[in-house]
Amino acid sequence: MTNSFDQVLTALGGAPGVTRGRMFGADGLKFGGRVFAMEVKGRLVVKLSASRVAELVAAGCERFDPGHGKLMREWVSVPNEGPQEWLALAREALRAAGGA
Repeated sequence: MTNSFDQVLTALGGAPGVTRGRMFGADGLKFGGRVFAMEVKGRLVVKLSASRVAELVAAGCERFDPGHGKLMREWVSVPNEGPQEWLALAREALRAAGGA
């Protein structure tokens, strides 16, 4: 059985302009040379607008901390609540990065 991020990789890995890459030691997806989604410690981490991140934090997600105690304003860490939610958020992050 594949995990939720494997499903994100399968669904978005072949999208136009999307490549695989690494950030903060984690494998992720890039668009335009920049990572927009990755899996860190079993959680989906995506880059979105600061206002969208605030909405997700209010709904129970966490701001992403890459490990040095500084929370990142435009990155959110999402628990694994199912592949559909992760895929929807990864697609949203791809659109925010300028992809289709």
